Amino acid sequence: MPDTHSAATPAIPRRALVTGAAGFIGSHLAQTLAQAGTTVIGVDRRDPTRDQTAATNLAPLHGLPGYLHITADLLNCAIDPLLFDADAIFHLAGIPGVRPSWGPQFSEYVNANILATQRLMDAATRMRVPRLVVASSSSVYGPTNGGPSTEGDHPRPASPYAVTKLAEEQLCLAHASRADCSTSVVALRYFTVYGPRQRPDMFTHRALHAALTGQPLRLYGDGHQRRDFTYIDDIVTATISAARAPIDTGIVNVGGGSNASLLDVISIAKSLAGREIHIHTDGTRNGDVLTTRADPRRARSVLGWQPTVDLTAGMRAQMDAMTRPAHQSAA
Repeated sequence: MPDTHSAATPAIPRRALVTGAAGFIGSHLAQTLAQAGTTVIGVDRRDPTRDQTAATNLAPLHGLPGYLHITADLLNCAIDPLLFDADAIFHLAGIPGVRPSWGPQFSEYVNANILATQRLMDAATRMRVPRLVVASSSSVYGPTNGGPSTEGDHPRPASPYAVTKLAEEQLCLAHASRADCSTSVVALRYFTVYGPRQRPDMFTHRALHAALTGQPLRLYGDGHQRRDFTYIDDIVTATISAARAPIDTGIVNVGGGSNASLLDVISIAKSLAGREIHIHTDGTRNGDVLTTRADPRRARSVLGWQPTVDLTAGMRAQMDAMTRPAHQSAA
């Protein structure tokens, strides 16, 4: 990760709100910002005294000067005080996951991904926060022809989750286009983020867990699905860079350049752990697409960003984190 500690660099906001700070990406972002000298207000509806995952994710932030954590739900909490004197908002809060979005939980996706975002943008406008960076998803593209997706492609979300992510980014951009809104918005379409603290339901974690434990790995489909795997440190660097991107930036793909199949991930996991993986195959899941791949040109030109961590190195770092005792006991 590039050096972001210099007081002369404009890359690091002086004071920022990170929503979803107890999550996988949010906790890494908040930690990097706080270590670089940003005063960070982290907000998440998950209570780390009751939610072990939130506690584990937030453990590296304990004792960092300039970090304040608040347990609150953006759907009903007072947002304006969180934004006092903020230079930037990093909006990562929301409900992820394609599969559960098809069922009765969909209303929770709407509440967390759309209605809470509406309240946050209203508050950002009132408080005249200069910049909001919102975490969108490559899932908004839907099925593709296998080639790289560009930001100008017509989105075809193939799951209720993807529909809410598209609505979230477009809602933020719509607010920013208002004449009376001084908050500019950059929407980052993340492609398959992996690394330490990744959600255990994600494929990279599941493959490594199977390789480490000998437990079987459930594989949906034939494993030839391809993803543009993006390491967490690269995601954090791109996200911080977006805080200083030009005011009319709009939408930017953030893809790791490690376009690989699920079978490739299994092969790397086996090699790293030195153990065979027993695979249980199952049918494809509704909403899964065959290929995601980012066209990286806009990220290079607008953010000055390109990925630095390849899939094998990233998976090795993730496996190391999974096998450290602190990973099991942090709270």
